[in-house]
Amino acid sequence: MKSILLTRTVLCATISLIALSAPAFAQSTAPVEGEEDQIVVTGSRPIAESEAAALEVQRKSDSLISVAASDSVGRLPDQNIAQAASRLPGVAVQRDQGQARYINLRGAPKTWTTISLDGLTIVSPEGRDSRFDSIPSALASQIIVRKAVTPNMTGETIAGNVDIITRTPFDYKDGKLALKIGAGSVEYGSRTEYEGSIVASKRFDTNIGEIGVLLAGSYYKRNMITDNYETDWEAVAQDQQAGFFDRIWARETENKLYRLTRKNYSVSGMFDFRPDADNRIFIQALYTAFTDDEARDNFIFDLDDRQNDNTQGATACTVAPNATPRNTGYADVCIGNTPLQGTVYGIDINQRATLRAFRQSVQTHTLGGDHKFGDWALNWRANYTRSVDDRSVVLEHRYDSPSTRTLRPTVRYDFTDPQLARLQLFSTLSSGGTFSAGTQTRNIEDFSRPLSSSVSSDLIDVTTAYTGKVDLTYDSSLFGGDTKIAFGIQYDQRDKNRDEKELRLTTATQFAAAGIPTTYLPVTINLPFQGRIPLSYDFRYFDTQAFRDIRERARGVAPYTPLTANNFDVKEEILAGYVMATSKFDWGSIIGGVRIERVKNSGSAIATITTEAIPAMGTTPAVPSRVVLTPVTVSSDSTIVFPSLHFNYNIDDNKKLRIGFTTGAARPDYDELRPNFVVNDSADSIAAGNPDAVPEKAYGADAYFEWYIQPRGYVSIGVFYKRARDVLFDTSRVFGSDLLNSGGVDRSNYAFSAVANGGGGYIYGAEAAVQLQLESFAESLGTPEWMGGFGISANATVNRSQATTPDGRKVRFPGTSDLVYNVGLYYEKYGLSLRANYQKRTNWLDELGGFGAIGSVNTAPRGIDGGDFYWASDDELDVSARYAITKNFEIYFDASNLLNGAGRRFTQQSQYTLEWERFGRRYTGGIRINF
Repeated sequence: MKSILLTRTVLCATISLIALSAPAFAQSTAPVEGEEDQIVVTGSRPIAESEAAALEVQRKSDSLISVAASDSVGRLPDQNIAQAASRLPGVAVQRDQGQARYINLRGAPKTWTTISLDGLTIVSPEGRDSRFDSIPSALASQIIVRKAVTPNMTGETIAGNVDIITRTPFDYKDGKLALKIGAGSVEYGSRTEYEGSIVASKRFDTNIGEIGVLLAGSYYKRNMITDNYETDWEAVAQDQQAGFFDRIWARETENKLYRLTRKNYSVSGMFDFRPDADNRIFIQALYTAFTDDEARDNFIFDLDDRQNDNTQGATACTVAPNATPRNTGYADVCIGNTPLQGTVYGIDINQRATLRAFRQSVQTHTLGGDHKFGDWALNWRANYTRSVDDRSVVLEHRYDSPSTRTLRPTVRYDFTDPQLARLQLFSTLSSGGTFSAGTQTRNIEDFSRPLSSSVSSDLIDVTTAYTGKVDLTYDSSLFGGDTKIAFGIQYDQRDKNRDEKELRLTTATQFAAAGIPTTYLPVTINLPFQGRIPLSYDFRYFDTQAFRDIRERARGVAPYTPLTANNFDVKEEILAGYVMATSKFDWGSIIGGVRIERVKNSGSAIATITTEAIPAMGTTPAVPSRVVLTPVTVSSDSTIVFPSLHFNYNIDDNKKLRIGFTTGAARPDYDELRPNFVVNDSADSIAAGNPDAVPEKAYGADAYFEWYIQPRGYVSIGVFYKRARDVLFDTSRVFGSDLLNSGGVDRSNYAFSAVANGGGGYIYGAEAAVQLQLESFAESLGTPEWMGGFGISANATVNRSQATTPDGRKVRFPGTSDLVYNVGLYYEKYGLSLRANYQKRTNWLDELGGFGAIGSVNTAPRGIDGGDFYWASDDELDVSARYAITKNFEIYFDASNLLNGAGRRFTQQSQYTLEWERFGRRYTGGIRINF
């Protein structure tokens, strides 16, 4: 295949074209800092050559970056940006339903990493918790992870920035048409998935300059079933009978059995006008959406339902097995029950049947220009972005056991295996004030559960952002070298608004008027459980169409009522300016400068004011609460200076030493600054805002050695350190108050979460990476030609961290694994490409549990789940295969999640599993066409 000489202006496009997965050619005008020399890409080895091109971008950069070549995005089963970026050094992901969602860069909290499109920071639908699963990888021509924070980057960037470089019409020499179509199966429930993408581009030479037009779209859909069990833990006073003060018991255990349909889709377009080589004006529009249609059958076994029946207090007792107690037996050590094994008698079943229509979307519109005037260059951007976070519930039915104990189940539990919560259900017998287990049953319908509520909710957050940005650079010989001085100013105005309302039916009269059956079976379908977990009971899935019909009828019975106490509006205004100099010398380069940001925040809401403070954990209000709803507005402003300095020393043409010093500040998220509570009855949760929360301020240093082994190889090793103060923590505990009870709903046992500043903390670690393409080594050893097709890429990051919590404890930084590593192997020759990639990260702290007194002990962890929450270690294995039948036509096959490991959370120690989910393997195949 004919070789093509690529210059600085065409390198990025080569990566971009290979992402379209055919052995063809491309040109690019997307600038990459520091890229100057020419490289040759033949197109005969798309994986190997795209990785070599990416390494050349890294080598020529004046700052520390990692690049995901677009072929690596397109040639692995990566449906979103998080999964694609996770293969780079220092990148770890957090998953939801088996799908990569958030990024932890070099062990830092997810809020320390910002996301941008073509260098322009965008607002995620969730706010500062940048969700990367709502952006399909098909949008990217390349992904650049910038670990060296420079003054031209937003001050919110502490750990680094993920910059998604989108395609432009000038990425291609003339015109372009690329198409991908695929389909496959998902293991659990024998479900299906579909994917496709299209790129069409054309350049037109006119007498006033050249015009380029590009249109692109992508679509991905997955139907899936999940295995799930969850257990909430708590410390109980009754445990003191056996001398335990910090042991925890399962207060409830449940199964959330999902039927999901997830989609990612995007459309984008660009009009690019270049009157000459020194001027460019463009308009770009992009829309991307992530949807999650969820049918969730949720069975909650409320083990501590009648905990207060055990009135023995803290008096020591002799353990004597007793199968006929006078209480439920919950946390009763005297009858032989333990936290991990035992029997409880006549407890409540809380059933939730929930149909959700979750949707997140981002639309962004950018008008921009790039101009050169001799030694001066001017770049300007005007952007409007609208992000929508729609968490609406089509309908949720709640079914609850009656108060009569003999109509409830007796449950024998066994939690000794952290990978499975075992239950056995029995009827409940009563005689002379004692209770005992009757006949064992698998049919959940043997236990009465009348309908208690029917609720439909519209829950929508809308964030709008306006950005204006101007950068001016001047090429000079200042400081005795080739120096580029940059000045910039940026203005951002952001507004997040929450609008929630619900339709709630709770009475028999309302149910009858809407034609809603008051028992569960009439709204079910005859479909058995589709998962693989060994459930101890049989149930029927609810009928999703029946639920949609019920919602329509319910609308004729009652209106949607605004949830006034949940709604808020938070505004942020940022004025930033920077000055930066990049000086290049024979021995390397220096980048230094400073950024100044003035931030104004304001938040308004209808606050819930009470005459009594929210009670401490484990206590009850001393007097009845008096609740008043009143409008509240809060505001704050601050000015922060962010200096940074980076040195790049060329040991020789292929070896570099990079040293950097950076600063940054991660601000609390928009909804975390609201002055009110937000109640979520569907999730049994209450979240509180904290308008007094302040930014986490951090500074750090890193030092890296890079060795570029010619012609296609790379070795890197580096160390890094970050020091922070006012560390932000997510905290959680049982609400423990009747303050927010209303409409017959008891919310005192809901999970209560809020953000709070702690003390100081640090993260330090080491990172190593190696990337080798073995063709040149095979040639030197005289091995057969076919052996030159092998390649390897591997990286590992080791972290250590500590932060002080709001209550003074020392813990690891949230989101920090002690070890993260990736290993990728590939073989590519004769049009065949085979690749396998393995990822591993060790456990990490997710959020804090609450703390409070139990008896005379004040240090026992007492969260909604008995203490701090951790994610267990996670590993993934994906493989892919490609065969280029012609230079324009390729077939492919992807296999994902081959290890089918469970996503698992635990509290205190690994034995106490909080959440366990498994999703099944996925297999997809299809074709790619390139012209």
